[in-house]
Amino acid sequence: MFAGEEFNVTSANVDDVRSSTTNPEVMRLLGLEGELGLKLGLDNDWGYNIIKLVGNYEEVYNRNLGPDTPTYIPRGLNSLYTDGGLIYAPPVR
Repeated sequence: MFAGEEFNVTSANVDDVRSSTTNPEVMRLLGLEGELGLKLGLDNDWGYNIIKLVGNYEEVYNRNLGPDTPTYIPRGLNSLYTDGGLIYAPPVR
């Protein structure tokens, strides 16, 4: 979910990204390259399924704690490291 947010892969665009990406990291995340899912005992498209059905981290955070919820909590340190937060997605390998 962190990698999905980092690479701007959302539940709305995951199918388009899956059919057009050339980024090896995104290809591994979406199960188009490598066999990480099988090594984990999952289907190879496990990352695709999570993002398609639940969304990336930003989507989940906003849906549950975002500005349009009664429990609004600003992201702060729950932001990606590129936005001043602590969230870092290790490589999918």
